[in-house]
Amino acid sequence: MSTSCCRRATFWRSSSAETPRLTKGSDASASEPFSLPQPGAAGRDYDEPVNLDAPEPPGGAGDADEAARDAPDLGETALVTAGVGVPSSADAGASPPDASRERAWGGVYTFVAYLLWGFLPLYFLALAPTGPWEVVAWRILLSLVFCAMLLTVTRTWPRLVAILRQRRLVGWTVVAGLLIYVNWQVFLIATLTGHVIETSLGYFINPILTVLLGVLILRERLRVTQWIALGIAAAAVGVIVAGYGAFPWIALSLATSFGLYGLVKKQIGPSVDAVSGLTLESLWLTPVAIIQLIAVGVTAGLTLGTAGAVHTVLLLLAGVMTATPLLLFAAGARRVPLTVIGLLQFVAPILQFTIGVWILQEPMPPERWIGFALVWAALVILSADSVSAARRSRRTVSDVADLT
Repeated sequence: MSTSCCRRATFWRSSSAETPRLTKGSDASASEPFSLPQPGAAGRDYDEPVNLDAPEPPGGAGDADEAARDAPDLGETALVTAGVGVPSSADAGASPPDASRERAWGGVYTFVAYLLWGFLPLYFLALAPTGPWEVVAWRILLSLVFCAMLLTVTRTWPRLVAILRQRRLVGWTVVAGLLIYVNWQVFLIATLTGHVIETSLGYFINPILTVLLGVLILRERLRVTQWIALGIAAAAVGVIVAGYGAFPWIALSLATSFGLYGLVKKQIGPSVDAVSGLTLESLWLTPVAIIQLIAVGVTAGLTLGTAGAVHTVLLLLAGVMTATPLLLFAAGARRVPLTVIGLLQFVAPILQFTIGVWILQEPMPPERWIGFALVWAALVILSADSVSAARRSRRTVSDVADLT
């Protein structure tokens, strides 16, 4: 799961690139038919700024790097994608009826993606008695198998080979893999130990933390309303720590790991599509997964195939459950404006929060309600600021068009 501030002579133009461009940001991880959430990918939608004074990127081998540098600020897209990158718009140049139909289907795809992410806690809880370390290990290995099947069916192995020839991209995918591993492992530990509410807090905080990363790492500038939102979010963490008596390490770990994952995806840009990205990230994590399976087997014992046929099938679906929401997000994000994604992104943490409070009956003392209320207030401010900035940018585009 934040618009960067005022830039001289900027306007918004349509996009042309890839993925679940995170996070743009998660576990977060589409201009191919499918793509990972890539936070900060160079694909632009209706809401992305372009410097009028900047020259167009030259053609040739450096196009990917130029596109990545010309991508919107991390903070600019973070709010509306929760740190997850968004591919190019698919309906550019389409007739109005076709464009409208594409946007409608894009909304459906994106909504279903967030719906699946929201229900993931119930899926992982259904895998009991499998523990978090074994689940993550199978998730890594089965994601690799599923992605390899997709690459075979879509005949896109040459694209993966081309990525492997670029040492810079390979290095960034290794870093992305490590970050997504931390995100997955923390999420599973939290979910299977009765902390689903705190996982939802992490994904509510993620857009806000991603804005902060944009300021601290990319030296982006924020508007006053964005600083206000950051201040309210910091107060929320303080309330939870002081009133609840515990540091929300799960929430902050999830938000930080996925926010940094989005930052890495921004560096990668559109050069790595979603399926190839998830394939490589899973590949680099394969040794970790094997070590974890050996450790679990020696200590508690592996559960695959020992808890009944239904449990075995559910566990074997871990790869599909990991990749499917990413691919649906990629298909949807190519077709809808960033502001639509900005509204839909909260479906997942809202569902997780609902599951934790009303289905799993996790404790929700008053101080935690106050902390959540402050986070929600900060998100309302950021969302309103994002929508307002998007409207101003479209008016600017219209004014520029009238002058040309």
